[in-house]
Amino acid sequence: MGPIPTQRETVSRASGAPGPGGARPPAEAQQQADAPARACADVPADLPAHAEAHARADVPPRADAHPRAEAHATLPGSPFAPGAARALLRATLAEWAQRGLPGAEHLTDRLADDALLVVSELVTNAIVHAGTDVELGCRLEPETGALVVEVLDHHPSRAPRDGPAEPPYDTPEYGRGLRLVAALAESWGITYRTGAKTVWARLPAEGKEAADGIQAYAGERALERGLRVAEILAPEPPPLPTVPERGYPHRAERDRDWLGRGALSFLAEASDLLAGQLDENLVAALAGQLIVPRLADWCAVWLEDEVTGRGGWAADGAGGTGPRLSRVWHSSENRIEELRRALEKERPHPLDTLRSGPAPFPWPGEALGPHGTYGCALAYRLTAGGRPLGTLVIGRSGPDRFPDEITGLVEDLSRRVALAIGAARQYARQATISAVLQRGLLPGAVAEIPGMRSALVYEPCDKGGPSGDFYDLFPAGDGRWCFAVGDVQGKGPEAAVVIGLARPWLRLLAREGYRVADVLDRLNQLLLDDATEAADAAARALASAGGRPTASGDGPQTRFLSLLYGELAPFDGGVRCTLASAGHPLPLLLGAGGEVRTAARPQTLLGVIEDATYTSETFELRSGDSLLCVTDGVTERRSGSRQFDDEDGLAAALEGCAGLDAELIAERIKRLVHEFGVRPPEDDLALLVLQAE
Repeated sequence: MGPIPTQRETVSRASGAPGPGGARPPAEAQQQADAPARACADVPADLPAHAEAHARADVPPRADAHPRAEAHATLPGSPFAPGAARALLRATLAEWAQRGLPGAEHLTDRLADDALLVVSELVTNAIVHAGTDVELGCRLEPETGALVVEVLDHHPSRAPRDGPAEPPYDTPEYGRGLRLVAALAESWGITYRTGAKTVWARLPAEGKEAADGIQAYAGERALERGLRVAEILAPEPPPLPTVPERGYPHRAERDRDWLGRGALSFLAEASDLLAGQLDENLVAALAGQLIVPRLADWCAVWLEDEVTGRGGWAADGAGGTGPRLSRVWHSSENRIEELRRALEKERPHPLDTLRSGPAPFPWPGEALGPHGTYGCALAYRLTAGGRPLGTLVIGRSGPDRFPDEITGLVEDLSRRVALAIGAARQYARQATISAVLQRGLLPGAVAEIPGMRSALVYEPCDKGGPSGDFYDLFPAGDGRWCFAVGDVQGKGPEAAVVIGLARPWLRLLAREGYRVADVLDRLNQLLLDDATEAADAAARALASAGGRPTASGDGPQTRFLSLLYGELAPFDGGVRCTLASAGHPLPLLLGAGGEVRTAARPQTLLGVIEDATYTSETFELRSGDSLLCVTDGVTERRSGSRQFDDEDGLAAALEGCAGLDAELIAERIKRLVHEFGVRPPEDDLALLVLQAE
């Protein structure tokens, strides 16, 4: 079919040609001659230099009363184009969400993941099949939040293959086709113009499986999801005929063809995939899936134990301290377990640190069946930062040795695997330290108060670092109980320092008999004194360095704290509550009859003003009355430009909880907060419900 002459359209708009099944493409309603200029994505700073030189905005952004979430860029026809396209799309989606553009409230991690895969597939197909520069366009539909992606190339006579029409193992000439696009997109199509061809896809905001009940791309576990991504991003060559007495006469031809076409962007895609993993065992699993059967018949990854390994392998490869076999992968799955048992008996010896490239590895013939009695196996040392992390072993059955191009490609891949393992281990160490630190910053148990029920929700946003939110509920003696809900400016170690100061001092001052307002006065002065000492120490360090500034982040940090602190004293018929709010979201009191009111006055943050004087409020909680205390992760939960507490949204939500017990109130508020926005919460969330029985 020859090119169809049509009027040239802006690439970031879907074509007016019919889509699959005669359907019109999703952008037809927006095709107007005077379409407004569209905002264009900035080029990420970490793109390859030659990709950055070609990435450009086709239309300058303009001020518009109703800006649209649209972007357009041109990428070079090189192996770096798929990675550059993904980087551009990530930056674009983040910018749209930050600006709150129409439709951005529907953006989810699922939609972003699907879009990155579709863009990678479309750009890779365009590069492999057309070999020209490609133009990438994307936009959000304001009403539905669906994301439309378009990729244009300048070789219209070579159409990409559609997956359903492609036999399972056709000639590698045509790559993978568009099976992934068809699986993820609600609709997609190809439009021919004079001198150009555009492939477009429309991804629904909720994901295709929610739209039509088909599971296109999902994984309940990270390993399954990662392996699926590996299968998609690294094209597999067709299988070889098993003729052991004659070897594999077609293997050399297949290797050459795959290296020339299928491996066009293999390392770039593999680097992207491996760099995003935070678990070393998942990195090992993905390495095996990437290598087999593209580069080898089987693969194994040994990982050294960080504590006991350190290169201390036994001289005979058995017994003593040594690496553990993390992953075994074989092109025939029924051989994996037998191969694993054989390899566990033949652990790799320490490789020569001065030797470059792979070393021979004993062939586990008995484990590979009658067709795998002989072959070639190579071991690659995995090192990062001068530290041995493990060994990667690949094997290929038959008399043919690995071509130099394959061994060189695996050597490059092994370096990336080692870097990913090192990064995953560093993350694991930091996560462990953070988890231990976080446990020390929060109470081990919440005290039970006579005549009261309590319920707590605590959800740190960053699972890998200390949260800036904290809570406490503890006995203070003399028939008193005290509670606190606080939020430190910032997160991470600086936040942990402030919480480490505040919580013990709150308990100490309360148990020493200080009342609510006095506790806040003294805690405010403590934070100011600590900040002054930190500033003095930084000034001395600067002076000792001869006036030269120290490393970034070494200077004094502001240590502001918002805090809701109160005291509870049960009596016959209720509980007397005295509390004060220092720069914190005000607590809400839900009466037994359903009325809602604030229960404190706003006051200044702690750690800001010298000699600040705080005051407290006292009231009684009767049977059925409930007090709700939250952090700004609740009140400032966002959905586009709106916040959860706009127009007293939190009070309205609490009013709907009349008649519920403390646990149900906490659960309902948490659910409403989560459902308010499509994207996951971007701040720590803590809420405490105290209810008089």
